[in-house]
Amino acid sequence: MSTFTLKTADIEKKWVIIDAKGLVVGRLASVIATRLRGKHKPTYTPHLDCGDNVIVINADQVVFTGRKYNQKVYYHHTGHPGGIKERSARFILEGKFPERIVEKAVERMIPRGPLGRKQMLNLRVYKGTEHPHEAQQPEVLDVGAMNAKNVRG
Repeated sequence: MSTFTLKTADIEKKWVIIDAKGLVVGRLASVIATRLRGKHKPTYTPHLDCGDNVIVINADQVVFTGRKYNQKVYYHHTGHPGGIKERSARFILEGKFPERIVEKAVERMIPRGPLGRKQMLNLRVYKGTEHPHEAQQPEVLDVGAMNAKNVRG
């Protein structure tokens, strides 16, 4: 008996939409990363992009557990000597691009490299309820119903 290996021509990608309103960031990112990589499918092949396309709406309404909303710090470097900058999760969520919280959380759960960058292109995050992907007829994935801990009131 030989190991099953998916061929590029046999890959079937679905579109999935997730409403992030009231969901815990880390748990949401874990579900999204699994979907993007395709690990939820029985035909998962590690070296191919066999995951689904994921649309996340209401990314500005995600929640953190504990005191992470005020205390979690995101760092970035400007490229200049001594150019390390930091921002709190609260500053980002209340700022102009709150969808970056979800994008960064998922990006850090995807393997780095060419395949990971390709899989991240299948993620679309929007801060409101509007999105331009109605033509793809995405299926609704209720992450809150998967586990009671996924939702924070």
